[in-house]
Amino acid sequence: MRGRAVTPAPPPHAVARLRAERLARSAKPFLARGGPSGERCAGCRLRPSHCLCALRPQVPTRAGFCLLMADTEPLKPSNTGWLVADGVADTFAFGWARTEVHPGLLALLADPQWQPYLVFPGDFVEPQRVVTQVPPASPAAEQPAPRPLFVLLDATWPEARRMFRKSPYLDHLPVLSLQPEALSRYRLRQSVNLAHLCTLEVAALCMALAGEARAAQVMAAYLDVFTHYYLQAKHQRPVDPADALHQRLRDLCGVQ
Repeated sequence: MRGRAVTPAPPPHAVARLRAERLARSAKPFLARGGPSGERCAGCRLRPSHCLCALRPQVPTRAGFCLLMADTEPLKPSNTGWLVADGVADTFAFGWARTEVHPGLLALLADPQWQPYLVFPGDFVEPQRVVTQVPPASPAAEQPAPRPLFVLLDATWPEARRMFRKSPYLDHLPVLSLQPEALSRYRLRQSVNLAHLCTLEVAALCMALAGEARAAQVMAAYLDVFTHYYLQAKHQRPVDPADALHQRLRDLCGVQ
């Protein structure tokens, strides 16, 4: 990989901006698991030799995402909320704190162009709040229906449960309870429960429910490519841009 040209980092999206804000507040540098990892690309967080920026997909979608992120999530190179923001332009990101809420988050949840859904297992809430489907857009409607806005608690499972309990400003939202048909394929972090999906896997399921099947497939393929690049960089191995993972992403994106 030595001598490989690095693609210029794309403009910072919501998660990148949140990361910069979080770093500015830090009293000491954040070290990802394993200690210092050297230089990283500002656009994809990988080593420059394995820069992924040129493969960042643009996913046209009517749906949007609101990432409510635990304190250190924006700093972790393995965070997949970043990948959601890579592909979906209407992705918003806010840091979570128990004692305060960002006014921009409240304004977003109250914006009439959006219908927010809090994505969380239905077992933890009263049944009348739970929904399992997202109404599709109707082209024949005289007035466009609000666009779905999926609110994702981007955190470890214990953190997400705490965020759910300690965020009363989310209590009025319908809770979208997903029914995944497969176990998580995410390999960069281990969960005690293989049914726990990473943030991007959850986002892909949401897009499929909203009728955005192609967008869901693109993001799932992007996760596979990112995971491969991350692990190859970790073990100092090259990537093959002609392999099946790259080809699937190119095919879904309509790129030759």
